[in-house]
Amino acid sequence: MEPTDSATPLERDPETELRSRRFVQIAAFTETALAIRAASSLANQEWAVAWTLSAGLAMILVCLVLNRRGIAGTANVLLLSSLVLMVAFLTWISEGINDVAVLAYPSILIMAGLLLKPRQYFALFAMTIISVMFVAYAGLVDLHAFKPNGAIGDRLTDTVLILLISGFSVWFLTSDLHHVLERLREEIAHVHRSRASLAFLAQHDALTSLPNRLLGRELIEQTIVRARRNHERVALMFVDLDNFKIVNDSLGHTAGDEFLREVAHRLSQSVRAADIVSRQGGDEFLIALTEVGDITAISTAATNILSSLTVPFNVRDIEVSTSCSIGIAVFPDDGEDFETLLKLSDIGMYQAKESGRNMYRFYDEAMNSNILQNLHLTSSLRLALTRGEFILHYQPVVDIVTGRMVGAEALIRWQHPEQGLVPPAQFIPAAERSGLIVEIGAWVIREACMQMRAWQDMGAPNFVLAVNLSPVQFRRGNVETIVAEALQLSGLNPACLELELTESTLIQNAEDFIKTLAQLKALGVKISIDDFGTGYSNLSYLQRFEVDKLKIDQSFVRRLGGNKQDRAIVNAIIQMAKSLNLATTAEGIEDETMRSELIELGCDQGQGYLFAKPQSAPQFEALIQLQSGQKQTQMQ
Repeated sequence: MEPTDSATPLERDPETELRSRRFVQIAAFTETALAIRAASSLANQEWAVAWTLSAGLAMILVCLVLNRRGIAGTANVLLLSSLVLMVAFLTWISEGINDVAVLAYPSILIMAGLLLKPRQYFALFAMTIISVMFVAYAGLVDLHAFKPNGAIGDRLTDTVLILLISGFSVWFLTSDLHHVLERLREEIAHVHRSRASLAFLAQHDALTSLPNRLLGRELIEQTIVRARRNHERVALMFVDLDNFKIVNDSLGHTAGDEFLREVAHRLSQSVRAADIVSRQGGDEFLIALTEVGDITAISTAATNILSSLTVPFNVRDIEVSTSCSIGIAVFPDDGEDFETLLKLSDIGMYQAKESGRNMYRFYDEAMNSNILQNLHLTSSLRLALTRGEFILHYQPVVDIVTGRMVGAEALIRWQHPEQGLVPPAQFIPAAERSGLIVEIGAWVIREACMQMRAWQDMGAPNFVLAVNLSPVQFRRGNVETIVAEALQLSGLNPACLELELTESTLIQNAEDFIKTLAQLKALGVKISIDDFGTGYSNLSYLQRFEVDKLKIDQSFVRRLGGNKQDRAIVNAIIQMAKSLNLATTAEGIEDETMRSELIELGCDQGQGYLFAKPQSAPQFEALIQLQSGQKQTQMQ
């Protein structure tokens, strides 16, 4: 049964309760306005108007009593109907439709919109139209003689009171609309949260909150599609816990679930945010490594995973040790689709278990061989750092026009006891992958600063010594502290030290990187971009990071004579540098033809075999002395 008007306030629904509250507010404002106008009518001896308004006041009081007793619906209809009739009578006894009282009809309709139900509203609306039309018709056919009311004060009072009632009614209406819209927004947000929660539950494992088998497959397939388009590698790891059954059987299923949750957390923390970790089921997990550059990076990630699980778990105050076996298949080397990679990584996982567990195995045995070679190289690099097998060679940087030396670049070499002098291209990548580049780079900076200061102490002219910094040093090392300590230890003027960064380092835009670069600039050192033109060549970072020099990559320089496009690139780099007030250094100058072309294009400095090959410190010292002698001869 529908609720009746006799329902008590406690039984009213929110909509009825709101209408009842609005009724009281509107009735109070209306009663105040009618009382003011009634008093004015009595003062002006407008008896008919005064009695009409008094009747309206009495009706409002009756409606308030009805509303208080819970008969809100009847009170609403009675109040608004009475107001319509009252306005109609006032227009009848005064100026008809020209009377100010006609302005009250819109206010009454606004009140009706707040208080009445749709059917009641349209009935009142019809009643209003009929009353207006009847009064208008009476005036048109002279059915009734309306008397003009020329009192400006009365008109002003009526107009102000009607506007006040209208204004408050509109304010109540808009307030209610805002309230409804806010509730609607909350309901929509609740629906969205519910949908998101349902979608999450459908696509994620209820125990670990990792992507489940279906979502994991979908995410990995999407990653393979992107890798195929971008010509990248994806490594799929099949991870299986080695002793989960023992944990589950000895501690119980509840403890086993807690153990699996912690395992899932550690697996997620062991890889990058861009990688995918999903639960395949039971104690099996899949991990997809995205955008892997080489096999060694995959090996490093697998080692991190193994290490993370070897730390004992605390399950219900019981220390539990575990390990896992990992099988690895690589796209596109081993397979082109998810199913193939899954099968091959599963085979690799069983190979790991058969090999003694707590290890990883690539499906391709040739990859395992490469990994062993890289592990041996990394181990040798650690020994080389300990034994002091690294040395620095120096290559002059000259004024390209005069040939006078204006700087030098420090280049690391590995003096291997068996293989002889090993160039950096053969060991720097391994040093970066293993993180050893941080320690090696710190040694290079210290050694270069000490050597530069030693040359200055022996009377060498001031020139700038450049040192290459690896991107890994910015991500994993406290490079600004290392540079500051090297400058302090050596006593070298910071203006004599130049740090060479690659473009890939500058575009990281990470907050920590920006802070580090600002601290380096604050030390007073110079910043140059190495191999410029091979990366993004973005103007914005040149200005943002206050770069001092651009080094033009030798691949462009060597093709200057026979390639118009490379000449245009070199010319564009030089002109851009000049517009930003930056110096330019061309790398790889091997003959006079290259030098002449670069002079013609406006390049400032150069380095290459035309001037000198990289030399050991004693050889470079002889070069400094030779140039100093030539300078003194010229002065004489």
